[in-house]
Amino acid sequence: MPTHIGFLRAVNIGKRQYKTADLRAALVSAGYADVETHIQTGNIKVTTTVRSRARMEKELEELFLADRGFEVVTMVFSPTELSRLAAEADTIAADHSFRHGHYLSLLKKEPSAAAAKALEALSGNGETLLVRGRAVHLLYDVPYGEAKNSNAQVEKHLGPATNRNAKVIRALAEKWGS
Repeated sequence: MPTHIGFLRAVNIGKRQYKTADLRAALVSAGYADVETHIQTGNIKVTTTVRSRARMEKELEELFLADRGFEVVTMVFSPTELSRLAAEADTIAADHSFRHGHYLSLLKKEPSAAAAKALEALSGNGETLLVRGRAVHLLYDVPYGEAKNSNAQVEKHLGPATNRNAKVIRALAEKWGS
């Protein structure tokens, strides 16, 4: 059975609470196997007979809406894709210097070449944006709180996304990647 890694957008912020115990319980009661979570930021692993990424995202979003009463946009990756994200993060870190952090905005869908180029053109003033498939790497030489280019800016240009620190992506790849 296929394994899927899900990244939930904007949970445990304000009134959008989804504690990991509740999240795991909802996934198990929906029939998913090998359910695991990682920290309180909406990172999940499940095994199921569903093969399609789009169908998996839709199923999870419907489950979360029914369970919580609010929409939870979910980006799904395979273990191989997760490992590739971590490897890309390592390569980018080796090729670029940044003092204040490396984050990845994980996208619902891969952008067109023109959209990716337009987003990367926003780089400057201590911020570098690099689009790699369904991920945007945000490299900061300025403190994160002072950055003008954040996940909100990525979403404005490329659609739904959720943001994770590169360290979290690496930890998840070690734990759930292939």
